[in-house]
This record gives sequence, C-alpha cells and structure tokens, in this order.
Amino acid sequence: MSLRRAIFPGSFDPLTMGHLDIIERSVDLFDEIIIAVLNNPDKHPMFSVKERCEMIKEVLPAIESRGCALIVDDFSGLTADFAKQQRATAIVRGIRAISDYEYELRMALMNRRLEPEIETVFLMAAEEYSYVSSNLIKQVFTLGGRVEGLVPELIEKRMREKLSESE
Repeated sequence: MSLRRAIFPGSFDPLTMGHLDIIERSVDLFDEIIIAVLNNPDKHPMFSVKERCEMIKEVLPAIESRGCALIVDDFSGLTADFAKQQRATAIVRGIRAISDYEYELRMALMNRRLEPEIETVFLMAAEEYSYVSSNLIKQVFTLGGRVEGLVPELIEKRMREKLSESE
C-alpha cells in the first residue's frame, strides 16, 4: 500500500482558523500532509517564512491528527514542482467562494498539465470561516479591529508583537 501524501500550500501570513479547519478535515484523507509555506516576497508578508513555519509548528499540536503525520516545510517556485519533489499524490486547496473556485480551477488544471499524476483536492471552507483570508485578517488587525476566533491565540499574540515592533 502506498503512502497517501498531500501538500497544503499557501502563504499562511498569518495562519487562520480557516487554514486549521482545512488541515483538520484533511487528516482523515491522507497519511501525511505537508503544510507548504510559500516564499513569495511579492506579497509583502507580515512574517518571514521562518516565522510562519515556526508559528505553524507551534499551533499544529492542537490538531487531532488521528495518525496522519503533519509536516511543515517551505518552498519557492511552482507548487506542482514542490509536490513532485515531495512525492505527493495530492494538493489540498480550500475554497471559500465562487471567486476562489474560478482561480483554483485554473491553478489545478495548470498543475495537472505540469504533473498529471498529482490530483488537486478541493475542500469547502467551513461556513464560519468562508469570508476569512489572511489578507483580510492583516488589514482588519492593522486598522485596530478584533480578530479573536479567526486566528489561533498564539498567532494573534505574534501579530500584536509584530505591530508594536513596527511602531
């Protein structure tokens, strides 16, 4: 029997409860999930790749992995290339709205063209997180809004620290 390995790629800047929901629902589908933190400086990240990886590693023990190995790694470049390098059989993507689906469908089709043996698995966002994105969280937070319940407490604490460093 072969290992069912998936990657869950994203910027995770910051990690949200929506991301954790997708990870938690994925553990029953795979033997191993690599949370793949994208190094994309064009996105003007709040946290460095190293900081994002460390925070995710700190938060993951709260997820009931039910025998699924959860690994955090970072990558640059094409998701399909990283998935192939990791010998993944699937790429997990969360879908919040129709606009996400249109974008994600194009990406999935391109990934299939690049690496036909790797499937893309779409999971619908939980209703309570269907509007949550990392960019929206950062915007609301930096303007003084509350993000409790939308990001793990540890992440919110680190966001407060990061904001006070920049003042």
